[in-house]
Amino acid sequence: MNIHESQREMRSAFLGGFAGQLVSGLIWFAASGISLWGTPRYGMAALFFGSMLIFPLTQLTVRLMGRPGRVSPENELWPLGSQVAFTVPLNFLLVGAATLYREHWFFPAAMIVVGTHYLPFITLYGMKLFGILAGLLVVIGVGLALYGPDVFSLGGWITAMLLAAFAFLGRYLVLLEEKRNETKLSHP
Repeated sequence: MNIHESQREMRSAFLGGFAGQLVSGLIWFAASGISLWGTPRYGMAALFFGSMLIFPLTQLTVRLMGRPGRVSPENELWPLGSQVAFTVPLNFLLVGAATLYREHWFFPAAMIVVGTHYLPFITLYGMKLFGILAGLLVVIGVGLALYGPDVFSLGGWITAMLLAAFAFLGRYLVLLEEKRNETKLSHP
């Protein structure tokens, strides 16, 4: 299996990362709401502990959508996905350090961590769309930390909206690709 076949299988099995981004977006929405209507500390805890549920909830969502949620043993990209998943909790140590310095940096720092985590998805799925998402999260995160208003949950709301929007955009692109491939197979 070559790299393009492996990427195509990843896109199809996980619908271009749709479920993972949607689940992540919902967790960011919840954490932002808890930060706004509860306390920032509860919102931080919601994002941190809620993020631990991303993989199992993604697997459940993918399977409910009729996708396999796994790839063939020949697909050598699977380990990359597993490795990338561990970058966020490990880098949350830096989010914690930034938050100790300035509490309002929690969501912007988390945006930077999640944004950089999406860079390998360009290779994993073969979708440049993830580069745009990564860039937006990092640039907006830095901008909010350095120049943003003193609104604790703002970065959380922005991230939630970006994740949800890119989830549906990625899903659309993969479904379009699959439809084109079906058309090619049925009309050689």
